[in-house]
Amino acid sequence: MLKLLAMKDAYLRDDEGATAIEYGLMAAAIALGIVALVFTLGDRIEAAFQGVDDNFAAEGL
Repeated sequence: MLKLLAMKDAYLRDDEGATAIEYGLMAAAIALGIVALVFTLGDRIEAAFQGVDDNFAAEGL
């Protein structure tokens, strides 16, 4: 019975899974930030690249 209690205590003190969950949450937060940035600035970035493309087309490049 003591061995079972010791195993339970060791399991509760083990925090390896917590680290993986923390990294997963950080990755999700970064992904959400990138998605928000793309939706916010996507049209402006597309317009900037279109302007560059138009300038290249006007120059014959």
